[in-house]
Amino acid sequence: MYENGYVEVPGGRVWYQKFDKNTKQTPVIILHGGPGSSCYSLQGLKVLEEDRPVIFYDQLGCGKSDRPSDASLWRIDRFVEEVAQVRNSLNLDEVHILGHSWGTTLAAEYCLTNPSGIKSVIFSSPCLSAPLWEKDQDRNLQKLPKEIQDTLKKCEEIGTTDSAEYKEATEEFNKQFVCRLNPFPEFLKKGSHLKNPEVYNIMWGPSEFHVKGNLKDFDCTKQLKEITCPTLFTCGRFDEATPETTEYYSSQTPHSKFHVFEKSAHMPYIEEPDEYLRIVKEFMKSVDRV
Repeated sequence: MYENGYVEVPGGRVWYQKFDKNTKQTPVIILHGGPGSSCYSLQGLKVLEEDRPVIFYDQLGCGKSDRPSDASLWRIDRFVEEVAQVRNSLNLDEVHILGHSWGTTLAAEYCLTNPSGIKSVIFSSPCLSAPLWEKDQDRNLQKLPKEIQDTLKKCEEIGTTDSAEYKEATEEFNKQFVCRLNPFPEFLKKGSHLKNPEVYNIMWGPSEFHVKGNLKDFDCTKQLKEITCPTLFTCGRFDEATPETTEYYSSQTPHSKFHVFEKSAHMPYIEEPDEYLRIVKEFMKSVDRV
């Protein structure tokens, strides 16, 4: 069974998809990255419906959801309210949560509101501390050729992050730390129009590497001990969400497991899809069996 539609949330309507083969197992809800991206790149995860219902939704402001012009909507507490509203509207009384990248930021903050019925959380390539993210990117940048580093630094200093040379230099970073597939998947390029740079810029800033937006001081590492449901932390060996920091997050979280995808950067669900699905499926099944 497949359905899609809209759910009313604070600020507008969000578009959702539900894939369900009536397996009667606990559903999983997918929280996409960004902020201001969409669930487009994660569509391969719909095969999880072999075991359980799978729910995707585009967060407000991006994808096929409404794009209101009120800039005050782009703050984390409103996105947390949005998760709760989607769950309530779709009657997801018990649920697994799989967040990727910014989706892990959102998943953590949502779980820290102590909602009922969370069976497990998968933190895929997590960002649970903006300061730690910046430190990791500083280290990653140092692994690039000096001319790429210099271009990125110069453009950020003079405010030309929308220039062609900055974008070209960022692509070199992306080839190493975001998606290592060569050639870069064509279908990902086709989904670029679903992103909303305004949301990203307000919350994160014009650069992937240095946080200037309202998430600048975000850091929930000291609260991870409060997330007591089973958790799985994953990342790629070459991920911008580095194995070292991802393992640190796991060490701070009770009842957690940690896994590295050895051939991936930030998109193991595309770079190593079979292995990614195997690990995620096994984890959720193990939780369901308890």
